[in-house]
Amino acid sequence: MSFPPPTPNDLPAHTLSLVIPMYNEIDNVRPLLERVHAVLADYPQPWELVLVDDGSSDGTPEAIRVEAGLFGPHVRLVELARNFKQTAAMQAGIDAARGDVIATLDGDLQNDPVDIPRMVGRLLREDLDLVAGWRKDRKDGLWLRKIPSRIANRLIARLTGVHLRDYGCSLKVFRGSALKKLRLYGEMHRFIPAWLSTVTQPRRIAQEVVVHHPRLHGVSKYGISRTFRVLLDLVFVYFFMRFRSRPGHFFGGIGIALGALGALILSYLLAVKLLFDESVGTRPLLFVGFFLMIASVQMITSGVLAEVLSRVLFESGGTRAYFLRDEVSLAPEHGWHRPAAAETA
Repeated sequence: MSFPPPTPNDLPAHTLSLVIPMYNEIDNVRPLLERVHAVLADYPQPWELVLVDDGSSDGTPEAIRVEAGLFGPHVRLVELARNFKQTAAMQAGIDAARGDVIATLDGDLQNDPVDIPRMVGRLLREDLDLVAGWRKDRKDGLWLRKIPSRIANRLIARLTGVHLRDYGCSLKVFRGSALKKLRLYGEMHRFIPAWLSTVTQPRRIAQEVVVHHPRLHGVSKYGISRTFRVLLDLVFVYFFMRFRSRPGHFFGGIGIALGALGALILSYLLAVKLLFDESVGTRPLLFVGFFLMIASVQMITSGVLAEVLSRVLFESGGTRAYFLRDEVSLAPEHGWHRPAAAETA
């Protein structure tokens, strides 16, 4: 099989961290390390490999220790106390990474590290914050993997405004300063591009076609059940992206809509009663109207409480409602325009 040629050795100065979460991938440890070192043997900049064991039960961490001793201290093991799932493992690797550029990929050898130098080159030359992999020729099952993934990708892109063709590809290259502004929870690893758009501009996110291999060793950790988890996570992502600093608008908007519908129903019934002297006490529509009004009050109240919690978060927790691309610290005596008399004194 032929691979795309690596990028020329004219990259801007940087350090590179590869973060690879692994769970019960003992048969892939040595082939993975051999492939990474074969691709990056002549990489012109310093790099490290951070392998995160997510509570494996098949001897994966022991195999990593053995191989790390053979390859050198740039291969590091981050061992989690138990299986915390992929998002937590990825966050642990990101926390441990020291590079200016951070690349993430799966440990099942379906992602190929041969694409990393080219993606890093594009990230740095085009001044991007993320280059996401696109498995254009994906080597997975059609009905259980490809079709649900395509539907999810289109839905995520439509709701988040970050238009990528392959959200599920773990092979991504980030600018470290941007990625470390995020905290990943739950199963949010598949939404990292959407999360990143909350701290940077979508135009600084790009995608690149990457090589994809069929799995040769081990068992896939994904199934059709993750589709339902994706839908639930997407609701939270949409809320967080659009209403993180103004949750009252989200709950209040729903409350006002429900209240307006309930008021319209009750007004109609009142008109029927007054104008036509018809009985409305046993009509189901009356109960619907009352329940809508009660739901409206509850949603608006929830919005008020959410606004209070949001203010507590931003004002007392030290959290800001914005992010800076590059923070520059000045000494107290620098950066002031002083009167000419004071300068010559």
